[in-house]
Amino acid sequence: MKVVILAGGLGTRISEESFYKPKPLVEVGEKPMLWHIMKIYSYYGYNDFIICCGYKGYMIKEYFAQYFLHQADVTFDFTNRNGGQQIIHDHSTEPWKVTLINTGLNTMTGGRVKRIQRYIGNDPFMLTYGDGVADVNINRLVDFHFSHGKLATVTAVQPRGRFGALDLGEKEIVEGFIEKPVGDGGWINGGFFVMQPQVFEHIEGDHTVLEREPLEQMSRDKQLVAYKHPGFWQPMDTLRDKNLLESMWKSGGARWKLWD
Repeated sequence: MKVVILAGGLGTRISEESFYKPKPLVEVGEKPMLWHIMKIYSYYGYNDFIICCGYKGYMIKEYFAQYFLHQADVTFDFTNRNGGQQIIHDHSTEPWKVTLINTGLNTMTGGRVKRIQRYIGNDPFMLTYGDGVADVNINRLVDFHFSHGKLATVTAVQPRGRFGALDLGEKEIVEGFIEKPVGDGGWINGGFFVMQPQVFEHIEGDHTVLEREPLEQMSRDKQLVAYKHPGFWQPMDTLRDKNLLESMWKSGGARWKLWD
């Protein structure tokens, strides 16, 4: 099953970084966010990716064009008068197949998905955003999707609050502090979708926002099911989020790091 990653947005809320590079290439632990997301899927055996490029998409193409070389020990032998020789030694490259598609600069999320339809064909596929990580068990997610027989599954998450909270006891005595508790108990769209190919029929074109007309229509038709994930989930919407993820990585507390 192919994994589609939306990586074409402008990332205006993290403009300190995305001014220079597309948001999915913003680094956490010296690796692009896109790499972290792909590693999650790869851990569960899904290694065939389609990346929907847009804003500064050429940089994502350049990253993967040089990826094998950057992950390898290499000798450049310039003693050969015919132009030199490049010798690859050991490498640590993952067994990935990566298809990079230019889906337009101003195309909406639904439109980007529509543009990669011919690379999916008539098979089910997975889809997620290029700016969020989680410790979702992908195998359980896929099994859940096929168990209900509907068109699409969305992973529902409960984001943590932005601020810490007070633990109040009787007579409002402060008994302690709670570090960023889960929010108001509501479930939100956390990405990590699984979809049947018939979903393409609900997308008109470049102007279509996936989260509006297509998902709302499927919801009305009882064709969208939520896979509740009470575990870790964190988007990288702002510089604050980026710094949080960075601190988790450096401290060894990166809960999305399922691989060794």
